[in-house]
Amino acid sequence: MNKIVFITGTSTGFGKLMTITLSKAGHTVIAGMRGTSGKNAEVAQELSSLENVEVVDIDVTEDDSVSKAFDYVLNKYGRVDVLVNNAGLAGFGLVEAYSIDQIKKFFEVNFYGVIRTYQAVLPSMRKAKSGLIINLSSGASGHSMPFMGPYLASKFSVEAVVEAIQDELAQFNIENVTIQPGVYPTEMNSGGKAGVQADKPEIAKEYDPVASDMFNAIGAGLFGKMQEFDMNPQVIADGVLNLVNMEQGTRPLRYPLDAIAQGTDVEFINTRAELKKKWMEKYSG
Repeated sequence: MNKIVFITGTSTGFGKLMTITLSKAGHTVIAGMRGTSGKNAEVAQELSSLENVEVVDIDVTEDDSVSKAFDYVLNKYGRVDVLVNNAGLAGFGLVEAYSIDQIKKFFEVNFYGVIRTYQAVLPSMRKAKSGLIINLSSGASGHSMPFMGPYLASKFSVEAVVEAIQDELAQFNIENVTIQPGVYPTEMNSGGKAGVQADKPEIAKEYDPVASDMFNAIGAGLFGKMQEFDMNPQVIADGVLNLVNMEQGTRPLRYPLDAIAQGTDVEFINTRAELKKKWMEKYSG
């Protein structure tokens, strides 16, 4: 069945691949991105030329932009069957070396951007008593790492909201999924897309040489594994298509797609779910 799928952050990386993949599969894709008449005009035109694709300008950090984008789509198509929250920012740095303003940038896109799109699409989904919302999280879906604290904090926040809202929306048959993608060679990791880096170099120097050595070792390990396991971003686009095509009521809350983890991500997710169940039994018993 053809579905109306709204994807954010489609100018590069996962989002662009999702747009191409889902449109080829016959779904109608609303490809959301910033700067459709400016810096992203070329890619906007490229995606617009594809069958089943309409490009819509949206900045997930702006309330009005999100509202206008969804109002337009709902007025034209009558519904949004699937929302994919793909837009995101990454970055590295010591927690102490980040200014509050830099940390806010993570949350404006990675967390508040998700809340904005949820609140824009949920009224129509609740009315239809149907819907699917897919959120790109992080391979480290429940633990943190040095130099990634603020970034992962914004992603953990999404995990918390999705886990909570899954039960809140159950009466409306609206499903929610987080994808844990791990490390892939997209513009976000290659340096092709600007990230949010720590901006207090004078503090970072106080941590050296230990911090720099640790950062370089972690980076070499992560990117070495990315090459070793030949991490192909198409896996994420195919995973989204698989979720979209799944029968309603069968979709998992968390959907890890990280070959590097070699099953430990699945084990972690399952163990956490089991522990939460026990915890809930203690509180409700």
